[in-house]
Amino acid sequence: MNFKERYLAGDIPFEEIDRYIEEWNNSDDPRTLAKYLGLDEEEEDVWIDVSDDALKMLLDGQKKNHKDY
Repeated sequence: MNFKERYLAGDIPFEEIDRYIEEWNNSDDPRTLAKYLGLDEEEEDVWIDVSDDALKMLLDGQKKNHKDY
């Protein structure tokens, strides 16, 4: 499972994103960081253009919707 999947499932706190970034930086994974984390284009844009907090808010909205199913 990637960061986004684990976060939406409630397995990890948002702050774990830093550990995932560090793992990616120390790996030979050919994927972009966003793909490694499991982020789509909109999420990546919000994260890069706005802030970590904005990404967290976007994912938290998905987490609520995720639990409704």
